[in-house]
Amino acid sequence: MNTATLRVLFFGTPDFAVPTLNAIHASRHSIVGVVTQPDKPRGRGQQVTHSPVKAAALGHGLTVYQPTALRDPAWLATVRDTGADIGVVAAYGRILPHVLLDALPHGFINVHASLLPRWRGAAPIHRAVIAGDPVTGVTIMRVVLALDAGPMLARVETPVASDDTSNTVERRLAEQGATLLVDTLDRLAIGPVVEQPQHEADVTYATRLERSESRIDWTTSAADVDRRVRGLQPWPLAVARIGDRAVALLHSHVVTPDGHSAPPGTVVAAKGDQWHIACGRGVLAVTQVKPEGKRPMAIRDFLNGAPVRVGQVIT
Repeated sequence: MNTATLRVLFFGTPDFAVPTLNAIHASRHSIVGVVTQPDKPRGRGQQVTHSPVKAAALGHGLTVYQPTALRDPAWLATVRDTGADIGVVAAYGRILPHVLLDALPHGFINVHASLLPRWRGAAPIHRAVIAGDPVTGVTIMRVVLALDAGPMLARVETPVASDDTSNTVERRLAEQGATLLVDTLDRLAIGPVVEQPQHEADVTYATRLERSESRIDWTTSAADVDRRVRGLQPWPLAVARIGDRAVALLHSHVVTPDGHSAPPGTVVAAKGDQWHIACGRGVLAVTQVKPEGKRPMAIRDFLNGAPVRVGQVIT
């Protein structure tokens, strides 16, 4: 029975990283410290709160570090003083400098939410959903200076269903990544693990989401619009305008993928549970929305109080 263990210095910030933190904490490996982004204002009230990782770490009684300068000699000394064997990164949110990567005996490995080399970068889950990838996954990779370019130690795949949103895919990958990471630590504890280089010819980049991407282009296909509705969650959301009113589309599906005589953006059904909108190709059904300044609501409730009519063109 393998009883070899590693001392882990964990780097992470958002909800995605919490299952990995929890899984390491529950494993035979030990967490000697948790590094997360400094506290900042969050949510509608902009109250200064802990990151999800900090909250989870404190709940486990772990030591938390929130450095502002990763190259600072005092911080690097602290890293070495933890006695960590290896660093584990899961959506920490900052680029790690070379002097930090060299500070631990086994270096750093990262839980990345894509099947590398596809979707290196900041928003791999969202870009996979928006692009219509039928499959995505998690890669455990060696951290190097170049963005998500290190060799791969392990991967796991998951299908992307036609009703998956970025939120549902992220939750699934967070759990799968946590299991895969602990398995990788188990293997690293007893000896070297084969590290597979990435094929540079297959690289794509998942650029950070911008608010400007929320505006819907109805001249594209219904399938394209549906993928944006699902992929732009929880932010910035796909937004349509009815006159001077902004409405975020939360759930949708394709009614028909091909053909319609109405111009793109034209409402072709607006009654009961049906709000159908013509696209450049096909028709989209919207089933849940969030009007600006209001709560999410089913489309029946929205249509009961909104001035929406068949033949109207939305933008």
